[in-house]
Amino acid sequence: MSTGTINVAVENIFPLIKKFLYSDHEIFLRELISNATDATLKLKHLTNIGEAKVEYGNPIIEVKIDKEGKKLHIIDQGIGMTKDEVEKYINQIAFSGAEEFIEKYKDTKGEDAGIIGHFGLGFYSAFMVADKVEIITKSFKDEPAAHWTCDGSPNYTLEEASKTERGTEIILHISEDETSFLEDSKIQGLLNKYNKFMPVPIKFGMKTETLPKPEDAKEEDPAPTQEVDNIINNPTPAWTKPPTDLKDEDYKSFYRELYPMQFEEPLFNIHLNVDYPFNLTGILYFPKMSKDMQIQKDKIQLFQNQVFVTDNVEGIVPEFLTMLRGVIDSPDIPLNVSRSYLQADGAVKKISSYITRKVADKLKSLFNENREDFEAKWDDIKIVIEYGMLTEEKFFDKAQDFMLYPTVDGKYFTFAELKEKLAAAQTDKDDKLVLLYASNKDEQHSYIASAQDKGYEVLLLDSPIISHLIQKLESSKEKISFVRVDGDHIDNLIKKDEEAISKLNDDEKETLKTFLTETIPADKFTVQLEAMDSNSNPFIITEPEFMRRMKEMQQNGGGGMFGMGNMPEMFNLIVNTNHELISEILNTKTAKKKERLVNQALDLAKLSKGLLKGADMTSFIKRSYEMIK
Repeated sequence: MSTGTINVAVENIFPLIKKFLYSDHEIFLRELISNATDATLKLKHLTNIGEAKVEYGNPIIEVKIDKEGKKLHIIDQGIGMTKDEVEKYINQIAFSGAEEFIEKYKDTKGEDAGIIGHFGLGFYSAFMVADKVEIITKSFKDEPAAHWTCDGSPNYTLEEASKTERGTEIILHISEDETSFLEDSKIQGLLNKYNKFMPVPIKFGMKTETLPKPEDAKEEDPAPTQEVDNIINNPTPAWTKPPTDLKDEDYKSFYRELYPMQFEEPLFNIHLNVDYPFNLTGILYFPKMSKDMQIQKDKIQLFQNQVFVTDNVEGIVPEFLTMLRGVIDSPDIPLNVSRSYLQADGAVKKISSYITRKVADKLKSLFNENREDFEAKWDDIKIVIEYGMLTEEKFFDKAQDFMLYPTVDGKYFTFAELKEKLAAAQTDKDDKLVLLYASNKDEQHSYIASAQDKGYEVLLLDSPIISHLIQKLESSKEKISFVRVDGDHIDNLIKKDEEAISKLNDDEKETLKTFLTETIPADKFTVQLEAMDSNSNPFIITEPEFMRRMKEMQQNGGGGMFGMGNMPEMFNLIVNTNHELISEILNTKTAKKKERLVNQALDLAKLSKGLLKGADMTSFIKRSYEMIK
């Protein structure tokens, strides 16, 4: 037996490891299983190239709890180590990584320190939860096994061991304040979180498996059972396989494996598979979307060589795609010591750009291959596409081919198709194409009907970020204007050369305007007299497009003018001077009747706009009954 002192300049390094790694305590298991996996895969490589003259077989990694002895065992059947290799890799290389780690992070808070893999410190994370750690290991080479023991001080012992089977066993003597790591449920939870898709089978205890009944069994006879290894992981998840080997059902099955509590099927998937200029595999799923963008985030899982790292993929996946679900696996994503926060660098930007392009290409192919199906899914995917167009310039350019503009009648057009279809009817006197849209078919029904009576097409654009996107579209395209259908009366929305002539002379207009401004609350309505078609409504309430859009943009985050989101509601009241009711109001002799007609017409306009509520609604109902007595 030999003893020694690990050469370390920092006094009593183990308490420091515990202190600085405190926020990531549980990752010790991930690190030790990652080491066991590496050892197993190295053996596979050496047997494949003929350097290891041993049978690879079907190795597994086993995790065992000894609750009575307060020990946790991690056992692999991998490459193993000789005594000299333990001296080199455990006492020198790994520990120098530990020392470098402490030097770098000793003046920072625990949450900034993270871990370890970056420093080759994976093995020493064991001391976060253990008072003593043992390694019993036998190399694939024909050399005696070695037994290393360290009690959390710089002193260790290293001696020969009687182990005869190839591989390594790590024994953690769990410290008093970490006994939760001796609970089956705790370890099972960690294995499910970090190691669910590791490439080597991981055994954790046994489970009971039900077998088929024999043919001659009676109905009341219980089915036979047997105890089998409880393998907690799927070593060959779908993203590790070539897309050509997978059917649609395989992708759906993997989605259910990732999200067992998600009962809705994904709409479609995108398989990522690239090996130059970086390595990246993965599968992204488009789930059914709600209008609330915040609910959807943090569903994509980041793996590194099938080891779970984080479900916060901000920085790797463009922000607009963080609403998707699925898996990304790349050994080329640089991680800091905690493997939890990404370092912004060129590789990550290239990966982000690739994912954006791949998603855009998939959407375009879906649109081209089955437009009817794409249209049917539009409501569930539009928020992602619209958000992407707002935030990613390259995606904005590509999305022109598949961004759809639905109408209130359920038809769908691309922008190019819209221009071609609407140019003749909806180009105004200034040669600008005016695209009318509604955000709510029911609330804006009367305005939609007025536009359709003129032969105009009305789009239905109802997402929470549409005001932002409209602003961007108008600035990127020439002679295009989006106007909500209730922004003005229809003749003002698309101004043609011809102007209607008013039935009222200037004196009558002045008399009317004076009475209306005295009767109608000036803090809520600006009165405008307009000569319109006599069949149009007498009173129409509108909200100027610019003001309304700026308020919406500010309320939904970003854009807009300062403070505009908090401004009181102000509307235009457009009075149709050619309607017979306006003539009646003007010619009515009694002020009371005149006021009642104005209030009734105003309330009807408010009702049409969805503004008639509370006391105003009660007053309107009462007045209406009195008028039909």
